[in-house]
Amino acid sequence: MQLLACLHTAILVSDLEKAEQFYGSILGLPRVDRNLKFPGIWYEIAGYQLHLMIGETPELYNAERWGRNRHIAFSVTDLNAAKEQLLAHNCPVQMSASGRPALFTQDPDGNVIEISQGAMRKRWL
Repeated sequence: MQLLACLHTAILVSDLEKAEQFYGSILGLPRVDRNLKFPGIWYEIAGYQLHLMIGETPELYNAERWGRNRHIAFSVTDLNAAKEQLLAHNCPVQMSASGRPALFTQDPDGNVIEISQGAMRKRWL
């Protein structure tokens, strides 16, 4: 088997309105039209989709270091501006314990989101 691309990540949320406020308004992800017959919201960034679906969300297994939980990561050009945006909307913020320019936040359901400044994919290989 040879995988060709990563297409999307699905995240479970309990309230689509709160999730849309976080992912669409606070993070600014562009919404994608969808024609499915179940509740959900799709977003796309750089050809990669994030699918939000109604469901039970798992609890954090490491409440002290959010980066050691399941999470999705986004890259930004200005980490301080991202942090200010999150704090202005009363989103929780935890700086990366590794010392690299990254932070972690949580959506309204506790799903962990990593935001790294200028992270390059090859850095993590």
